[in-house]
Amino acid sequence: MALSEKLYALRKKSGLSQEQLAEQLKVSRQAISKWESGSSSPESDKLIAISRYFHVSLDYLMKEDEDPSVDAPSIEKRESTQGTNHTQRSMGFILCIGGVLCLIAGGLFSLLDPAASNQISESSVITVDGNGVYFFLCAVAVVGGAVLLLKGSRKK
Repeated sequence: MALSEKLYALRKKSGLSQEQLAEQLKVSRQAISKWESGSSSPESDKLIAISRYFHVSLDYLMKEDEDPSVDAPSIEKRESTQGTNHTQRSMGFILCIGGVLCLIAGGLFSLLDPAASNQISESSVITVDGNGVYFFLCAVAVVGGAVLLLKGSRKK
């Protein structure tokens, strides 16, 4: 199977139009059309981008194997990775927002509870009691959520 046939099969299997694939690879739709018709071939940097996007090896793309099942690509792997990234970003967002809301609620509670306010203002050393653990856990949630968000955005 030639590169043009493999590219067409990969695109169709993933349910993409030429326009959508062109957008992902940062090329024109006409370039995709020429690659699929065999009238031109992608440059090496675009071959690498195709390989990464579809999670296939460069060997698979470049070798003209007679048996298409040899080193067959897994579109499902790419789709599951995208789902994982979305889940990771969602979880990070929820943790950040939840942590911030808990910090705000705890702060308001401390302001509205005079005993807690007096303890903080009279003390030169902050002790980790129930309130300290609460604020610590809220801060950990915010930081953990931020890490998940950043990690998810880097994998795009």
